[in-house]
Amino acid sequence: MDLTVVAYIVYLLIGVALTIWVARTLSRNGRIFLADVLHGNEKLAEAVNHLLVVGFYLVNFGFVALYLSQDDAVLDARALFEALSVKLGVVLLVLGVMHLANVYVLNKIRRRGVMEREQVPPVGPQGWTAPHKAGPWAPPAPQG
Repeated sequence: MDLTVVAYIVYLLIGVALTIWVARTLSRNGRIFLADVLHGNEKLAEAVNHLLVVGFYLVNFGFVALYLSQDDAVLDARALFEALSVKLGVVLLVLGVMHLANVYVLNKIRRRGVMEREQVPPVGPQGWTAPHKAGPWAPPAPQG
């Protein structure tokens, strides 16, 4: 078998396995953030989490597939390892950037939810106070 084909197979196996592992990690831990943001609505948190994971898979599998081609033929074991190290290194960097982007977005959503919750007063209004008759701009009453 041609070593270029071996490089393709090993690259695809490792690239797909890494993508699945990162997506599952993001899914498992991102669910906690989403449940917090969505005020405990577990069904909605699960749906949003699933959509994020699907998008993550599409982007990363697309990148792995597009980055598959090899310009130079792989003739020996050294060239095989060099080709794999470059390809897998780039895939790892892209996965890392995607991971950080997902964490950033989840944190941004979470902060927005926390800010919205802080804007609601903890106790509802219980009455009202009449305005002062003189008003704050009126001169003080004469003493004496």
